Amino acid sequence: MQALTLGPGAGRGLEILCLGAHADDLEIGCGGTVLALLQAPRPVAVHWVVFSAPGERASEAHHGAALFLQAAATREVCVMDFRDGFFPFQGGTLKERFEELKGRLAPDLILTHCRHDRHQDHRLVSELTWSTFRHHLILEYEIPKYDGDLGAPNCYVPLDDALCRRKTQYLMTAFPSQQAKAWFTEDTFRGLMRLRGVEARAPEGFAEAFYGHKLVLQP
Repeated sequence: MQALTLGPGAGRGLEILCLGAHADDLEIGCGGTVLALLQAPRPVAVHWVVFSAPGERASEAHHGAALFLQAAATREVCVMDFRDGFFPFQGGTLKERFEELKGRLAPDLILTHCRHDRHQDHRLVSELTWSTFRHHLILEYEIPKYDGDLGAPNCYVPLDDALCRRKTQYLMTAFPSQQAKAWFTEDTFRGLMRLRGVEARAPEGFAEAFYGHKLVLQP
């Protein structure tokens, strides 16, 4: 499999925008990739946006961001309180938040939800990402859950075993309110990374997977 390198503009570091509908979405979907990017020998600026984290979930969202973004050169964490499950009925206000982001950010990479996700909040975040940031590199991450909507991704980020363990440990530490859910286990998260690692022929057998719908290669 041919490897492609993610590179920032000449003479500067990497700027990434991470968009998650709910507390823990980013950590589950692309937490390993973010950790890997922050290990690279270049400064990385991270804008971390969570749209729904009311009550105790807000403190969990901030805790998760603090754990995963420790190595960022700069970080901006924004946690909002949109109502879980009602994003399609709050579309106008959500769109305004996206327009505010577009007005002040020019990220090299945007990580967002998959457009085919069965959760309505996830789908709307993905749709607004594409309609707002029309000239950016966007990769869509996946979330394992009861709906059984995992697909066939076309982009992989290989991860080593130590980094996978960090990801799962951080998830269990930051989100105690979710541990009563049958699917919220280290085995679930590690198992999906193992499966994607097999598909990607990752050196240590682990990877996170994404959907890249519009990619431009410079010859």
